[in-house]
Amino acid sequence: MRRLTPALALGLAALLAAAPAGASTNSSTRNGYGTKATYAPGQNPRSYQRPPAGFTPVFTENVSRHGSRAATDSEDGDLVLALWKKAEAAGRLTVRGREFGPRVQALQNAMSTVGYGDLSGRGKREIQDTAVRMEQRLPGLFKKIAGDQEKIDVVSSGQGRAVDSANLYAGALAGTDAALKPLIGPTRTDVDLLYFHKAAGGAAYRDYIAGDQRLASTLKSITDRPTTHRAARDVLTKLFKGAFVDQLSDDDRVAAATAVYNLYAIAPAMSDESPGGRGWGMERFISERNAAWFGYLSDVEDFYEKGPGFAGSDITYEMADVLLDDLFQQVEAKRDGTSDLGAELRFTHAEEIIPLAALMGLPGSTKGATAERPYTYADNPWRGASVAPLGSNIQWDVFRKGDTYLVRMLYNEKETAFKAGCRPIARNSSFYDLDELERCFGRTDGAS
Repeated sequence: MRRLTPALALGLAALLAAAPAGASTNSSTRNGYGTKATYAPGQNPRSYQRPPAGFTPVFTENVSRHGSRAATDSEDGDLVLALWKKAEAAGRLTVRGREFGPRVQALQNAMSTVGYGDLSGRGKREIQDTAVRMEQRLPGLFKKIAGDQEKIDVVSSGQGRAVDSANLYAGALAGTDAALKPLIGPTRTDVDLLYFHKAAGGAAYRDYIAGDQRLASTLKSITDRPTTHRAARDVLTKLFKGAFVDQLSDDDRVAAATAVYNLYAIAPAMSDESPGGRGWGMERFISERNAAWFGYLSDVEDFYEKGPGFAGSDITYEMADVLLDDLFQQVEAKRDGTSDLGAELRFTHAEEIIPLAALMGLPGSTKGATAERPYTYADNPWRGASVAPLGSNIQWDVFRKGDTYLVRMLYNEKETAFKAGCRPIARNSSFYDLDELERCFGRTDGAS
């Protein structure tokens, strides 16, 4: 084993200080779920800034991750249940461990019933509620859309949970006003736009994931730590007697503990399907301290494979330019009078939201890691639970007064400034002139 570097030691110290054994804080607990964290809007809608006098809404658009879902497959549950049955047969279960197996089996059954990878009851509500809040945020816009017979375009990655999210969102929006229903087009598929990590535009990115030695060595150096092995043993000895755990190899212990963590992380997304809707209680089987560590390791992988990654390289997020370009093109078409759309609604995945956030310089996604200072919670604000929780979204609202168009961005329904260098119309304003955004993002000849 390599020794812990000073940077990693500092990061671990900060992580454990934020999640001491026996303690519970909202932020540290939520971070422990990584990108499997369930959705909550980031701001009270009543606190949104009003547009400047004379400006009225003329267009809105979004990019949304699908809602909460079941695990994509049964692998984690199958692994721990096989180990649990072996320990049961050998009489090596702890008191808590005897409760664990039936709980996992029930969760597995619920996910199988929902459909692996499909939206859960909670996920459906997350998406529908976000649609209703969009209409409530912009009632004048949707009244205008209905009156002027403008169209609402709906597009998805084509993957089941994204298609379902798109249809649920459109249905909930139509439910706010029956006049909107005939204006909402059928959900169409655009793989290049909303599944770009698997499309032609993601070829270089896929080569990076498959064969970049710096990536592989960095992930190994961070994840294959004594801390990981100690945490893995601690997770398993809550369920299985020590002698049984000691018979497993180091790698098997880590794999089994990771599977326990993964079930813990997905359980809140399945809360509607739990007995009585009271939750699965998976936190009984992994301490907050250990969940925080495995959550950090999950964030490590997402940070380097999808997020800001290595400083000086844009390989993980350059391909998201197709999506940022589409955001601008839709607004520009509205300004230029070449679009009959009132809203553009897009539904995709974490693999698209995370790179887009990095490309746009959204909060938490502005800082890459260097070889000397690898990614840690101590010196980098990136957190999967904040950047791309289940149901996460980026929304642009567009307002017009004469020939002037203003754009306001919401990130997970929180008013959010555009990247450094973009100047709002006034200090602390959430509104930006479209001309200024085009300059700031290099879409004009005089951009700087």
